[in-house]
This record gives sequence, C-alpha cells and structure tokens, in this order.
Amino acid sequence: MRQLSFIIVNWNGGDYLKRCIESIAKYAPAAESEVVVVDNASTDGSEKWLRSEEVTSLLNGISLHLIENAENVGFGRANNQAFKETRSPLLFLLNADAELTVGACDKLIETLQSEGRIGGCGPRLLNSDGSLQISVWRNPPTAWATVLSGLRLAALLPKRIRGELLLAEYWDHNRRRDVGMLGGAAILVRREVIDQVGGFDERFHMYGEDNEWCLRITRAGWRLVFEPEAVVVHHGGHGAKKRWTDMEKLRVQTEASLRFMDLVLPRRRVITNLMASCGLLALQRILRRLTRRSADDVNLILQLHLRNLKQALRAKP
Repeated sequence: MRQLSFIIVNWNGGDYLKRCIESIAKYAPAAESEVVVVDNASTDGSEKWLRSEEVTSLLNGISLHLIENAENVGFGRANNQAFKETRSPLLFLLNADAELTVGACDKLIETLQSEGRIGGCGPRLLNSDGSLQISVWRNPPTAWATVLSGLRLAALLPKRIRGELLLAEYWDHNRRRDVGMLGGAAILVRREVIDQVGGFDERFHMYGEDNEWCLRITRAGWRLVFEPEAVVVHHGGHGAKKRWTDMEKLRVQTEASLRFMDLVLPRRRVITNLMASCGLLALQRILRRLTRRSADDVNLILQLHLRNLKQALRAKP
C-alpha cells in the first residue's frame, strides 16, 4: 500500500496545474506516493492533459488516478471523493495552483509523525513573489478578536503578544506551533483523522469548508501544527478570478463565513460576533463616506451580516 496520496482538486487549472504536477515529480517525498486528481468539469483541456503520455513520463513511476466529474461539485465534495478512492495512511491536500519546494513534503511527514496526536500539518505558504502568505488563524472567530483588529487596538499590544493572541497577519509564521486552523491550499493529514471525524462538510461549495473541518479536527482532540521549515508556493485565487467578479467573490466568501458561524457556534456567540462586526462595518462605512471613498464592498458585507443578525435574534434559544 502506498504511504502517501497527493489529492488535487482541479477546475481549469491550466499551466498552474502543470506546474503543480511538475513540482510533485521534482520534489517527490521518500515515501511511496500516488497522485489523485479530481477534475470538476474543466473546459480548458486539463483532463485531456492529465491522461497524456506527457504526464505519465513526467511522474516517472508515480501513479496518477483521475476522477472526472460532470459538473463542478465544489472543493469539499471533490476532496471527499478522493478520500474514498485511496487508503493511504497519509493524505496531502494540495491546491492545483500550489507548488512544492525541495524537502517540503518530507518535512511535513516528519513533523506529522513526531507525535501521535498531530492530526494535520501545514507548511509556510509563499505568494508568487516570494512574500509570506497568511495561512494560520484563530478558529472559531470571537467578538474580542474582531474588535481588537477592527479598531486597530491590537497595535497597542506588544508585537509578540498580539501575534500569539490573533495569529493571521499579526504573527510572523516563524516557528512550529499548534494552531486552530490551517489554510486549505496545502495540508498533510492522517487517514485516522478522516476515519474519525469525516471529510469536508459538503454544505460548503467553496470557502468555509476548511474552517469547519479544522475545527472539527481539533474538537476531536487532534493537534494541527504549522511547520515553517516546509515551504509551498501558492499562487492563489486563480480559479475564483475565472469564476467571479471581485464583488461576487466577496459575497461568496462572506456567506461561507457566516454559514460557518451558524453551524459551529451557539446562538449567543453568533449574536455577539455579529453585533461586533456590524458595529465595526457601520463605522467603516461612515469613514469611507467622510473620505469620499467607495463603500460598495463594506455595504455588501454589512448587509449580509445584518441579515444573519436578524435571523439569529429571531431564532429560538
């Protein structure tokens, strides 16, 4: 049995997909591995290329299994399909627009296997230009963190303290540590974790599913660990740009984050979080108007938050 399965969900990945596969071939781990690609009804010839002799030659003995969907079933459901197609003890979820670097996979495997309760491990992500890409967050969201960030109060705290409290852009991603959430672009996970907690929640089509999955994993007692010595380049957002305008993407992301809160938090926490965010968004809208800047994006987010706040207040305790 193979020790590791790379799982790639593809939708019109084009050259990014090719670079992803090339990086797996170039920086293959010591563990015996395979590649499982779930294609979500691409129309750019991706699936044809994946079946070509070029890919077989490129992978040089690493087998590739292609699952072709007749429609775009979303990120979570596509990954769940791949989970069922392999029994490898280790699964590496890798975005089609991400690339491994030398030693990254081996380092993640080493870290994951260093302690039996580490269920998932994530690398340091870099943007295309080599800058740091934020990939770890607090999970789930809290009202106090929203206020600290939104009112810029975090700047009053010593750098080390605000980094430890808030993570995300406040933390420099410079050391190995347990985290509440790892970015879904690249995660190495144990099969045992999926067997225990299940795969992604398919109520999320795109965005939000990694938040919910990571929270379910940690609530089950597994550790999620960030490993900065493993580096993956994530070009990021290429699929969304082909699908949506900036405002459409913002709506999808916001609705996913709101659905996440509704599913995982008690009603009182949802209300507290929404009240904090609505207050900050209203303030931001006023500042935008005073400085004669567009507030279209703020108005959209505020509208969606207010809608969910009304629903939460009307819901039975």
